[in-house]
Amino acid sequence: MSKRLLPDAVEVGDLVFTSGMTGEPGDTETQIRNTIGKLKAALEAHGSSLENVIKGNVYLTDLNDRERYLNRVWKETFGEKSPARTCVQAGLAPGIAVEIEFIAVVKNKRV
Repeated sequence: MSKRLLPDAVEVGDLVFTSGMTGEPGDTETQIRNTIGKLKAALEAHGSSLENVIKGNVYLTDLNDRERYLNRVWKETFGEKSPARTCVQAGLAPGIAVEIEFIAVVKNKRV
């Protein structure tokens, strides 16, 4: 049985699965940072956090942005304990450079 506290994520057992999210308009780095901020809020609403992310899927309109921006922001966000990640180039809506989704563990889950 799943539990949905926000339309942006669903909790199943001890895991939270976020929807793919995008950031506010801006340059690619700004969009990446804003997107991670929105994901952080969704995880926290489900009793998790960025520290509990175990998998991330990242969709970029330009795969070169992985080296230009994503890897640096990812390392700043997660440090040396980086979650598993898939990164692919995808066609996104006009003006959208990135979409990200996370899977995270819910720590100290109350049953």
